[in-house]
Amino acid sequence: MNLSKDTQAKFKKLGINSYIELALLLPHSYEDLQLHEELLPQKPQLLDATVESVFRAPNSIQITFFAHNLGYTVQGVLFRPKPYMLHQYKVGDRDYYYGMIDCKQGHCSMSMPKKVSKIGKITPKYKTALRTDVMLRLVESVLTKEHLLGEGLKEDVVDALLNLHFPKNISVVNKELDEKTLYALKYTELFSYMRLLAGKRRYFKAISSKVNDYIPWSETLPFKLTQEQLNAVDDIQRDLSKSVAAKRMIVGDVGSGKTMVILAAAYMSLPQRSILMAPTTILANQLFEEAEKFLPKAKIILVTNKTKKSDLSAYDFIIGTHALLYRELPQASLVMVDEQHRFGTLQRNMLEKLVSEGEQRPHYLQFSATPIPRTQAMIESAHIDVSLITSTPFTKDIDSKVIHKSDFKDLLTKIKDEIQKNNQVLLVYPLVTQSEVLDYQSIDEARAYWEKNFANVYVTHGKDKDKEQVLLDFRDKGDILISTTVVEVGISLPRLTTVVIVGAERLGLSSLHQLRGRVSRTGLKGYCYLYTNQNKSQRLDEFVNTTSGFDIANLDLKFRKSGDLLKGLSQSGSQFIWVDFAEDEKIVKEVKNDLGV
Repeated sequence: MNLSKDTQAKFKKLGINSYIELALLLPHSYEDLQLHEELLPQKPQLLDATVESVFRAPNSIQITFFAHNLGYTVQGVLFRPKPYMLHQYKVGDRDYYYGMIDCKQGHCSMSMPKKVSKIGKITPKYKTALRTDVMLRLVESVLTKEHLLGEGLKEDVVDALLNLHFPKNISVVNKELDEKTLYALKYTELFSYMRLLAGKRRYFKAISSKVNDYIPWSETLPFKLTQEQLNAVDDIQRDLSKSVAAKRMIVGDVGSGKTMVILAAAYMSLPQRSILMAPTTILANQLFEEAEKFLPKAKIILVTNKTKKSDLSAYDFIIGTHALLYRELPQASLVMVDEQHRFGTLQRNMLEKLVSEGEQRPHYLQFSATPIPRTQAMIESAHIDVSLITSTPFTKDIDSKVIHKSDFKDLLTKIKDEIQKNNQVLLVYPLVTQSEVLDYQSIDEARAYWEKNFANVYVTHGKDKDKEQVLLDFRDKGDILISTTVVEVGISLPRLTTVVIVGAERLGLSSLHQLRGRVSRTGLKGYCYLYTNQNKSQRLDEFVNTTSGFDIANLDLKFRKSGDLLKGLSQSGSQFIWVDFAEDEKIVKEVKNDLGV
C-alpha cells in the first residue's frame, strides 16, 4: 500500500492503517441534493422554487416560495440574517433552495433555506477527526474499487461498501441497510480484524521437535481420559512434533480435566524440560502434587517466592508461580501458563523469552478455565491455535436455584443439613465494606450473624494478604467460608457442596458459572443459590437451566453487547459495531476460510 505522505498523515489522524479501515468509517448522514416530487418526512430536501415575496422583520426575513417540484407554496424563514443574505432573495428569481420542511394544517415552512448551485448529488457527511470537507476529498481520492480489491476483499462486498460512501439512490440516505449491505459490513469488520491478528503471528524455529507417544502413559492412569481431553492432547502432540514453535490456547470448562492435559504435554516432552506457571501458590502446589502422583519418573520441583534459590537445570518439570520470572531458568522446550488471563501479556512473553535460545523458541501452551463462545475461539485462531474441552470427566449433579428474602429460612435449614453431613458452604458477597449504593449486605455487615450462629466460619476477600492461608485452613477445618469472588479460580475444595451468591444479578454469567464450578468437584450432590432482590430476572432463570460453560458464554453474548466480551480480545479494545457474536458464526467461518487462517 503506497500512500503519499499527505494521505499517511490523514490516516494517522483518523487512527487507521488501511483502505478497508477507511471504508468502515461510514458517513453519519447524507445531504440529498436530488429533486423529489414528494415531501420527505423529517429530512432536509431540495426545492426548485420561484421567490414570490420577501418581507423583512427586525430579526428575520420571511420569503414566500412557489416550489415547482412539489406544486405548492412554502414559507421560508431566515432568523438573524447576515447582511449578504438580504441580496440573495429577489422576487421573481428562480433558484434551488435546501432545508427542512415542516407542514402543519396545510401550511408548509422551511427554516433557514440555503441557496445551492450544485444539484443532483447525494453528498455524505462524516464525523471524524478530519474536517468534513477534508474527509470527503480523502474518501473521493483514495477509496476506490481497485484499492479495496487490492486489499483482498470480495467484489460484492466492495460494491456494497462503495455504495455507502458514493450512494446512487435515496434508500441509503434513509438509513435502510439491506441484508447485502449489512453482510458486507460484518464481513469487512471481521476481515480487517482477523487479518490484523494473523499479521501479528510470528513463526520461530522450535527448540525441540521430539515427542513421546502418550498412549502407554495414559493407560497407566487410574481413569480414562475423555474424548475431548484426548483430542486436545492429540493437537498438542502434533504441535510438539513440528519444527515451528507452537502457540496454542486450550480452553476448558470448570472441572473439564485440564490438569491431565498439562501433565500429558509434559510427559510427551520428556526428556526435554517443561515449565509451567500458575497464578497462585495454592494452584501451583495442587498442580505439583498431581504431577508427582502421575509423572513418577520425572524430576519435578515447585518454585514459589518461598523456595530457596538453587540450580534448576537438574529438573525435567519446573512448576511455579510468577516467582519463576525472577529466577535463572534453564532452557525448556515447552512453556505452559495456567489461567493465562490472570497474567499480563508482558509476564507471559517474559517467561517465553527467559527460556528461548537465540532465534529458537519453546512450544507455548496457555490454558484457560473461562469458556469462550465458539465464534470468539474461531476469531482468536487467526493468531493462535485453539483447542476446546467442552465436556467434563464426570457429570456434576448441581441444583441451581434463584432465591429471594422470603427463602432465607429454608436456606438456613439447607446450610445446617450440609454442615451436619461434614460438607462445606461458600457464601459470596458483592462487597467487603458497606456501600450507600448497594442494597445488599457487605462481608463486614454479614459476618457477625454467621459467626454468632455457626462454628468454624472463615472470612477472606481479594485484598486479604493471607487469603491463600485462609483458604487452606478452611479446606481442612472450616464449615462456612465468607468471601468475595476471590475463590473464582484455583483451590480445590473437595467437601464444598453449596454456594450462595448474594446480589447474583450483578455478576456476568461466566463469573456465576465459575463460582458454581467450585462445588461438587468430587461427585457429591451440589447446590448453587442465586440470591437477588429483583422480582424477575430472565438472565438468571436461563442460567439456572444451563450447565455447559460454553452455552453460558453464548448466553452472556445474548444478554450483553458482544463488544464487552471482546474488549480483552485486542489490546486496542477493538469494538465490533456490526458483528453479532451470537448470530454471525457463519460469516466468521467464511472470513477465516478466505484469509486462509
